[in-house]
Amino acid sequence: MAANKQELEINLLGREEQQRRLEKVYAAMRKAGLTSGIVRDNADIYYLTGRVFRGFVFVSPGLEAPLYFVRRPNHLRCDEADRLHLIKRPEEIAPVLERLGIEPGENLGLELDAIPYAEAMRLAAVFGRVPQGNLTPVMRTARAVKTDKELAMIRISGTKQSLVYERIPHVFREGMTDIEFQIEIERSLRLEGCLGQFRMAGADMELFMGNLLTGENSDTPSTYDFAMGGAGADPSLPVGADGTIIKPGVPVMVDMNGNFNGYMTDMTRMYVEGEPSEPARKAIKLSIDICAEVSAMMQPGARACDLYARALEMATAAGMEEYFMGHRYHAGFVGHGIGIEVNELPVLAPRSRDILQAGNVIAVEPKFVIPGVGAVGIENTYAVHADRPAERLTTTREEFITLD
Repeated sequence: MAANKQELEINLLGREEQQRRLEKVYAAMRKAGLTSGIVRDNADIYYLTGRVFRGFVFVSPGLEAPLYFVRRPNHLRCDEADRLHLIKRPEEIAPVLERLGIEPGENLGLELDAIPYAEAMRLAAVFGRVPQGNLTPVMRTARAVKTDKELAMIRISGTKQSLVYERIPHVFREGMTDIEFQIEIERSLRLEGCLGQFRMAGADMELFMGNLLTGENSDTPSTYDFAMGGAGADPSLPVGADGTIIKPGVPVMVDMNGNFNGYMTDMTRMYVEGEPSEPARKAIKLSIDICAEVSAMMQPGARACDLYARALEMATAAGMEEYFMGHRYHAGFVGHGIGIEVNELPVLAPRSRDILQAGNVIAVEPKFVIPGVGAVGIENTYAVHADRPAERLTTTREEFITLD
């Protein structure tokens, strides 16, 4: 049987949607002084084409459309002539460009934050020059403002993630460990269509399907730059659940994978067997109030650092500053952009220079780690709009959810 044409086409976005994204990339390239760029990172290739393949995308503001240099798989095609070229080695890129009369220009950009040094040097040698710029900030800047199509995909992930979170009490059994509980939640997510993949920027960031914390493990600092830590099940992945038995009255923080189509939502909700303590009730109310206040400030032109400052101000006024975003270790942010990767721009942090724009999608996660109580707090994903208040994309109820 012949393969469907759509399955073979390299650009699954459609020409108009791809052009919207390229215009943002080109604007950022011009601002950075880059005349051309080689895209290699999977997240950025997915952003530009709607699929992942092994190879490269050549971009330049002077080109009407990008060029694709594909190593694997070899069954992809492009309806536009001379746009797709099957190659075995990066060294084949330069001769193709020369044959097409395309000059990379003086300032070539590579994703220097995302690809290995050896590969960067090999690509530089292809063009006989040291890379003149870093393409990673360019791509992150472009991806920070979502198109309508991207927002629609994120909404789908938010709907599915919220549906699974409502089902979580039904997979709990008395006497479970945190690991056993997390496995059941992972199963529910996968059955709903979650891809399981947690794309993150940064070579030192790792996580499997999400984070679930309860008891004293909540106050264990993590190796990674996450809002919450946990010892993990093994020193090879020191984050999250560690085998603690879930006990009545002890909060359970669930922050699990929301990737159902390549675009993620991020959501944390609190669960408890029986009744939570009064300090836990006060902490979750404060977290909910901070989310409401910060999301109300999410308007184009708002400074990300001001949103962080307001969250910290509310935590301080409530006498909770010591426990805000950790206890033994404090995370340096209260929110972050999210999309193809879980840690995108803008970042809500005290020294952030990011300015909010319509189309930003931001996860806000004011959390508290209280000794003798545990980790308490929620996380919501919001879309920033120019003509209306921020849109909450994670809709599961925010108060403590009972497990029994």
